[in-house]
Amino acid sequence: MDALTSAVDPHAMLAVAAMALGMVLTPGPNMIYLVSRSIAQGRRAGLLSLAGVATAFLAYLTAVTAGVATVFAVVPLLYTVIKLAGAAYLLWLAWQAVRPGGTAVFAPKQLPPDPPRKLFAMGFLTCLLNPKIAIIYISLLPQFVTPSRGQVAAQSFVLGLTQIAVAVTVNGLIAIGAGGIAAFLDRRPAWLRVQRYAMGTVLGALALHIAADRAKAVAA
Repeated sequence: MDALTSAVDPHAMLAVAAMALGMVLTPGPNMIYLVSRSIAQGRRAGLLSLAGVATAFLAYLTAVTAGVATVFAVVPLLYTVIKLAGAAYLLWLAWQAVRPGGTAVFAPKQLPPDPPRKLFAMGFLTCLLNPKIAIIYISLLPQFVTPSRGQVAAQSFVLGLTQIAVAVTVNGLIAIGAGGIAAFLDRRPAWLRVQRYAMGTVLGALALHIAADRAKAVAA
């Protein structure tokens, strides 16, 4: 593990952690499902669903890590294309966070009880079919890889694990406290606006940083 982490720029890990935090706190299918399930069926159901989400994260990371080094080496121009696409997507997420009439995540619809196996499977499928997650690994994660440091696949894997750690930790806390958070925000709507604008600022700043970065891909 030391050999893997030594290949990664520490600043890149911090940037990935910030991106992951901004994205996990931006409403999406994963958060909506986990909150709905936790409120409707309790914390255990929410955490079982989260286990499925985490498994889907790992499936995406494994698939993308296997091919990212080859893609950069064979078609360096894709690095620039992916970088600009990722920056544009982060800007879109930033707008979704601050635009009027955003999704009220903590006022979700009620769901009928599901058995543990289905909770896991639904969490897995919700994440696997979530376009935001696909874009994280295909378009955004490569932004933080430094090809000149070598071991592109190893860098991608460690950065992906950083994103997963942040996403699972935050989603776990949200699943555990969903009921209390919903009640808190219902009484204090100003806090919800603060969260939305803070996350919009983080995502927008990262988008501008990525777009302005002049780093180029090189063969690993």
